[in-house]
Amino acid sequence: MALMTGEQYVESIRRMDIKIFMFGERVSSAVDHPILRPSLNSVKATYDLAHKPEYEDLMTVKSHASGKKINRFCHIHQSTDDLVKKVKMQRLCGQKTAACFQRCVGMDAFNAIFSTSFECDKKHGTAYHKNFLAFLREAQENDWTVDGAMTDPKGDRSLSPGKQADPDLYLRIVERRKDGIVVRGAKAHQTGICNSHQVLVMPTISMGPEDKDYAVAFAVPLDAENLFMIIGRQSCDTRKLEGTTLDVGNSEFGGVEGLTIFDNVFVPNERIFLNGETDFSGMLVERFAGYHRQSYGGCKVGVGDVLVGAAALAADYNGANRASHVKDKLIEMVHLNETLYSSGIACSSEGFRTESGNYLVDLLLANVCKQNVTRFPYEITRLAEDIAGGLMVTAPSEKDLRDPKLGPYVEKYLRGVASVSTENRLRILRLIENLTLGTAAVGYRTESMHGAGSPQAQRIMIARQGNIEQKKQLAKDIARIE
Repeated sequence: MALMTGEQYVESIRRMDIKIFMFGERVSSAVDHPILRPSLNSVKATYDLAHKPEYEDLMTVKSHASGKKINRFCHIHQSTDDLVKKVKMQRLCGQKTAACFQRCVGMDAFNAIFSTSFECDKKHGTAYHKNFLAFLREAQENDWTVDGAMTDPKGDRSLSPGKQADPDLYLRIVERRKDGIVVRGAKAHQTGICNSHQVLVMPTISMGPEDKDYAVAFAVPLDAENLFMIIGRQSCDTRKLEGTTLDVGNSEFGGVEGLTIFDNVFVPNERIFLNGETDFSGMLVERFAGYHRQSYGGCKVGVGDVLVGAAALAADYNGANRASHVKDKLIEMVHLNETLYSSGIACSSEGFRTESGNYLVDLLLANVCKQNVTRFPYEITRLAEDIAGGLMVTAPSEKDLRDPKLGPYVEKYLRGVASVSTENRLRILRLIENLTLGTAAVGYRTESMHGAGSPQAQRIMIARQGNIEQKKQLAKDIARIE
């Protein structure tokens, strides 16, 4: 198949028996539930865009493994050009969905495990890279959406995995069999988990020999036995149940997260990519984090483009577009957004070839990129809210607008400039609300803080990669200090 259409993707998820729980009840289908469907639509867009000729160069690529044309989300980066195109593709997808489109984590996990398994095999004589290549070929051939799962609940952050009061607070191997392993635990904050064909699991921190059972990487299908998920709440999520498009803000696209439970899940040997080699857990975490922090220089920028446009339209509709302070705020929003993009492009352009043959981003610049992402979207949203005005959070509902008695009053008193309908003014304000405060805020503002690691995680990596000693020597040389 190699390249599924959007509709083929939807039907492939419909056929799976994914065990999804929300509001205390099992959801019969991720495809048909009104809260979950916008999230599915965001993934569907990555399939639809791949079939548009104008986006072919960004969305598709020739597989290094099979030589076939595949979706770039399933690709192993073969050059710095691939790394750059990845960021450009992510910006495009953000522009088209104004939401999290959910395939980035799997793509970043592919590339991190590809190189790490190669180097682990070289040192330990294992066969993880061979296992992973077989899985990769299958993922590419079937055009799977793969959820990358790294974040464990972690429990008491001051304790290592094996010293937790509950040993399951980090996902672990509870049984080793001749034909595979049995794992137990959970992965938290899993964006798009209910829309995925497979889950690709990785350890969440660097580990020592005492935590051997926690140093595990593997893949299983989302409908595997004893695997289920509990969908997280989001602000304004039940608005999607009301049958309104206006109040939701972004009625077609979205993203949801889940707490994914592995309650004694069996993993066959051929799907294991790390099994107790603690000396490679840190490498895997570091490389995945680098790729994923690079990703935020694309996806968040694309969503930011939509937010800048929405704020500019709100200014037009409010009759404030000529005010100098509004123009200056829009300029600042563009400046901050493009700064994020430049970081994503920079860490891609400075990437390098690993022993395995794929390309890794410049880790220092990738962490600088994500550190900026923990800050700039907050200022961008503040400026958007400033330009939009208070009506963004005080406007009546769409039902009030449509009501025969109340509607005329809403129309009369909430109109801005005469040439723009009240409905269109309210629609753009609801979109800004969605991006800054509502369900999409999880995929933009709040995720900008905690996704791919919270701010301190990047600062630790910046400290490691910053090479202060070299900079001291540069200063000594200039000052002629012996």
